[in-house]
Amino acid sequence: MDEQRVSSWSIDNLPVWAMLGFVAYLAAGIAVGTCYFRAVWWSVRLFALGGRAVTSAALVIGRFILLGGLLALASLNGPLPLLVSALGVLIARAAVMYSVRKVAP
Repeated sequence: MDEQRVSSWSIDNLPVWAMLGFVAYLAAGIAVGTCYFRAVWWSVRLFALGGRAVTSAALVIGRFILLGGLLALASLNGPLPLLVSALGVLIARAAVMYSVRKVAP
């Protein structure tokens, strides 16, 4: 009986709409993660070039609200959407870090 329950939770048994939802959460995580880590890069450049502190603080607050909002909304739908969104943020981090390495030695 327990084996039957475990197999019912496999990805193969998920409906199509659920898989599309996971793709949407992944895409949202990548989009928000890209914005977040680009804002981090912008903040670092502002600090290094002696930019305005108000602009830097606004970037910090804005990116925390954006990322926190995405993850909070994803968590309302359960743990899997939250994990998929977080995976999207990690993918975006890797992509932004790769592009930044090409720009800054």
